[in-house]
Amino acid sequence: MSKYAGKKAVVIGGTHGIGQTIAKGLLAEGAEVLVTGYNEKNIEAAKTVLGANAHVVRSDTSDLGAIDLLGKTVEEKLGQFDYLFLNAGTAVLEPFSIVTEESFDRQFNINVKGAFFTTKRLAPLMREGGGIVYTSSVADEGGTPGMSVFSASKAAGISLTKVFASELLPQKIRVNAVSPGFTDTPSMGVPGLSDEEKKGFSDLGDAITPMRRHATMEEVAGAAIYLAADATYTTGARLPVDGGLGAGLSYPEA
Repeated sequence: MSKYAGKKAVVIGGTHGIGQTIAKGLLAEGAEVLVTGYNEKNIEAAKTVLGANAHVVRSDTSDLGAIDLLGKTVEEKLGQFDYLFLNAGTAVLEPFSIVTEESFDRQFNINVKGAFFTTKRLAPLMREGGGIVYTSSVADEGGTPGMSVFSASKAAGISLTKVFASELLPQKIRVNAVSPGFTDTPSMGVPGLSDEEKKGFSDLGDAITPMRRHATMEEVAGAAIYLAADATYTTGARLPVDGGLGAGLSYPEA
């Protein structure tokens, strides 16, 4: 019998990258999954990749009307469900001196506002014993130059995770966060980078990560699924999946 047979999950930001890998892992073990995305090209590709057992819908996580409509769609397609993955996110890497209001609002609208109101709308549809997982970042701690707004938004997400964990205790729903470091995703977590910029960002990640490599999407997705489904005595926690980067480890020199 498949591990997650009879379970149902919603993956916000599940049409590509880590979110799609989470959906694949759940589907492979028998779960029914609804994923959301915003980019039409990614949505159409995900329908092919994920197959008939996945519901792929377009939704804008920064728009409250779209979030409410998503709630109705989840009720229609799944009814009650078990696992919620708040995986939609965006990043703009820029020094604080050139941050614009538009850039600031976009990152907070997706990374914080979207996570908050999606949880508010969908948590009442979740079964007892379920789990919510917020995809944060190693940058939710520390003070990396060029990440002022992104880091602040992810730190806010960690605060929400802890408060949600407390408030959802009576519903017997656990809420945790996974904090990836450098991860091999199509966008490297930063939409809009050129191929040259991606290579530079990737090389930097390998150089500063103590394990001297990036995470695979499967490694991050596996941690997220574990927190949602299998960590049944864990709530309000932040699980780093960052090769030791956040812990300040050093690679031994020869």
